[in-house]
Amino acid sequence: MTELRFDGQVVLVTGAGRGLGRSHARALAARGARVVVADLGVEADGSGSSPAPADAVVREITKDGGEAIACYGSVAEEQSANAIVATAIDAYGRIDAVVNNAGIGLGGLFAETDPATYRTLVDIHYYGTLYVTRAAWPHFVRAGYGRVVNTVSEVMLGGMPGVVPYGSAKGAVFALTRGLAVEAAAHGIRVNAIAPRAYTRMSAPQSDQMAANMSLPDGAPKDLAGAMAPEQCASAAVYLAHRSCSLNGELLTVGLGGISLVAVVQSQGIWRESLTAEDISNNLDTIIDIGAAHEICAIPKL
Repeated sequence: MTELRFDGQVVLVTGAGRGLGRSHARALAARGARVVVADLGVEADGSGSSPAPADAVVREITKDGGEAIACYGSVAEEQSANAIVATAIDAYGRIDAVVNNAGIGLGGLFAETDPATYRTLVDIHYYGTLYVTRAAWPHFVRAGYGRVVNTVSEVMLGGMPGVVPYGSAKGAVFALTRGLAVEAAAHGIRVNAIAPRAYTRMSAPQSDQMAANMSLPDGAPKDLAGAMAPEQCASAAVYLAHRSCSLNGELLTVGLGGISLVAVVQSQGIWRESLTAEDISNNLDTIIDIGAAHEICAIPKL
């Protein structure tokens, strides 16, 4: 089996100071990538800031023989996001892939969460992904090559209470991923997303409930805490950031030692020349039957 290497390539990982981002950064560096470790060093709720987390990861990478540089800007501010990408260009003269992982974990019941919280989450998760990707985009287009790996969450699909603020922000990132992938194909760029199943300081409040709600296949690990370690998700980020990646516009859920595709499908439904509400009521079982469903909005492949 040929090892997926990143020798000579530069990968920017946001939110790389702790948790999933740290695992992604270390895994990429171990495979030869020069890594830009971007992290503002905030708490899980977005408060405070410190260069310590990013600096610590750079030390870990260099101690292991890899190459990395730290930067500390906020992805939620356009100028700062531009500066993060400029760090890669200034230090290494190129950028080959972006792993958009930065985020915060604010949740709450719909009616009890103030609108300012929703705006904060959208600013960091959605606009943070948008700004960093947009800053890297011209470099990718000029090179005729690039990889974008976005981070979403299964909670954007619902299934548990108290995640509407976080889940809706991640849903916006998924929509951005799908739409951008269509434009990416013409430039040799691929844009994909991962939905990690991992215990981190940010996901801890939801992880136990999420794990309890998961439909796990036979053979899935019994030690959920160990199987949901952030390191278990790095493989997906590595593959999607690699030149050999054959996917575009896709979402992979990863963790617990497994990985699978999450697809948007459409049922066969019913068809009438003049559709009435009664047609819907009388044929609802047929309309929602996904036994013969097909994937919708297929994304162009390279």
